[in-house]
Amino acid sequence: MAVKDRDRFSTATRIRLLGEQTAARVYRSQTKRQARRSRLTGRAALLALVLCSLIVALAYPMREYVSQRAEIDDLQREQQQARERVERLRDLKARWQDDAYAEQQIRQRLHYVMPGETGFIVVDPHAAKQSRTDLGAADRPWYSNVWDGVDKADAADR
Repeated sequence: MAVKDRDRFSTATRIRLLGEQTAARVYRSQTKRQARRSRLTGRAALLALVLCSLIVALAYPMREYVSQRAEIDDLQREQQQARERVERLRDLKARWQDDAYAEQQIRQRLHYVMPGETGFIVVDPHAAKQSRTDLGAADRPWYSNVWDGVDKADAADR
C-alpha cells in the first residue's frame, strides 16, 4: 500500500493527471466551439444569395404571365358566349322567317285577331289588389312616398 500512495504523490503521476485534465478541458472547449460554429459556408451563402436574386428577378414576369393567361381564358370564355348568342339570334331570325311563328307572336304580343274572331283580354286580379294598396300613400306626407319609392327601387335592384 505504501507503493500506491507513493505513486499517487509522485511527480510523474501528477504530470500525467494534469495532462489528462488539460486534454479533457481542451476537448470540451473544441466541441463547444464546433457546436457554436455556423454550418453556413461561403459557398452556401453565395448559392442562397443567387437563388434569392433569381426568385426576385423572376417574380414579376411570372406574375404577369399568370395574369395574362387568366385574361386570355376570360376572353376565350367571352368569345364562346358571344358565339352562342350569335347562334341563338340566328335561330330566332330563322324562326321569324316562318309565317306561322310570326303570326303566333303577333297574336300573343300585340293582341291582334283575325277577321271574324273576337279578342278577349284577361286582367290579373293580383295586379288590381296591388294598385288598391298604393292608394293609402295619399294619406302620408310626400317625403315618405319619395323615400318608399327609393326603397322599392333599391329592392328591385337586388
